[in-house]
Amino acid sequence: MTSTDSGTGLLAPGWAGSPAAAETGDGAVLRALLDAEAALTRAQAAAGLVPAEAAAAVTEVAADPGRFDPVSLAERARGGGNPVIPLVADLTRAVGEEHGPSVHRGATSQDIMDTAMMLVAHRALGPLLDDLDRCQRALAALAAEHRDTVLPGRTLTQHAVPTTFGLKAAGWRSLVLDARDRATAVRASLPAQLGGAAGTLAAFTAYGATDATALPALYARELGLCPPALPWHTLRTPVADLAGALAFTAGALGKLATDVLTSSRTEIAEVSEGSGGGSSAMPHKANPVRSTLIAAAARRAPQLAATLYGSLVAEDERPAGAWHAEWEPLRDLLRLTGGAARDAAELSEGLRVHADVMREHLGLTHGLIVSERLSAELGHVLGRGRAKELLTRLARRAYTEGRDLGGLLAEQIESGELPELKDLDVVDIAAATDPTRYTGSAGPLTDRALERS
Repeated sequence: MTSTDSGTGLLAPGWAGSPAAAETGDGAVLRALLDAEAALTRAQAAAGLVPAEAAAAVTEVAADPGRFDPVSLAERARGGGNPVIPLVADLTRAVGEEHGPSVHRGATSQDIMDTAMMLVAHRALGPLLDDLDRCQRALAALAAEHRDTVLPGRTLTQHAVPTTFGLKAAGWRSLVLDARDRATAVRASLPAQLGGAAGTLAAFTAYGATDATALPALYARELGLCPPALPWHTLRTPVADLAGALAFTAGALGKLATDVLTSSRTEIAEVSEGSGGGSSAMPHKANPVRSTLIAAAARRAPQLAATLYGSLVAEDERPAGAWHAEWEPLRDLLRLTGGAARDAAELSEGLRVHADVMREHLGLTHGLIVSERLSAELGHVLGRGRAKELLTRLARRAYTEGRDLGGLLAEQIESGELPELKDLDVVDIAAATDPTRYTGSAGPLTDRALERS
């Protein structure tokens, strides 16, 4: 059994069943190709180049993709290297002898293929943006709720200084908003493509256009796309910009997923997914599946974007292979990123935060998590070098003896070894070594981040 419906996602649970899958399957591409052809005829009718009746007839036939066999189109596409050539033949036949000459008039295959892929991207980006908005709203709620929930900050995998989960969630949201802004901007700029055989619009002039340069804007208006400044057959800025926005989005969501994957490890367990996935072998497992799928998408996206960037190197006025190389990576990138946005929305909306575990972890290093603060405060009295030497020595003892840094410091003071600190009492030491009192400007930074709409 063969099929060209690349939308089942048997090997792609990250996007299977997502809005991105529905907007990028072979059926969606066929619909976009037909929409591009119908819009071209309507634009030419508006310019007086074809009869209005022809535009109506082509639009009516193109509105029914079921009249066209995608399997046959795919197989016959080998003859000319793209599916537009057999589609034009079938559409011309379906329209009938009277209006058939108005189909695809003056255009080249790349005009229709590029325009259709921009339509596919425009349509797929709509639900992606909706899911990004769901994600950022859920993260904003988490950041506000946990503004002052303290946990260990980690650098190079190790405990550093305390931070707050609110600031962490606000950071995730900031990346999601950056992705939203880029995807919104690129969606608004997606252009139609119309240049004819070599990007000169010559055929439209030959068919009677008094100002062929006005035709691309008419065409774009019919499609709801941006009018192109120039034919962009070998000027692939639109595709490169789209690749960049999608790859950034996948990476931004990947940061969220990676943090959740790390923090939900059994031995850390500071967060957990709201509904973890099961295991085929281990009944006890509740795997962070949403995060796993997002992380997988983030790993694939850069390579797909690299192929699209590589297609910027397109020779002459229309290239051999460069634009052909874009179709599948672009579709894959739309699917991966759209699926990741769906999963990120579900992940953020269901994320469970275990504040008690976070608080417990603050004590794992026996007070060393606030050694930076003690170094600064003691440095004022002892001098920077001496304070560092003292705390380094006490840190080794804290690790080897399993004792608290504050207690060791108090012991040193009581022994008289640090006469400069004789006026520092134990209460002051307790306050100075309390991790919850050393979160810096985490709260105000979270508030500032949440001001962004």
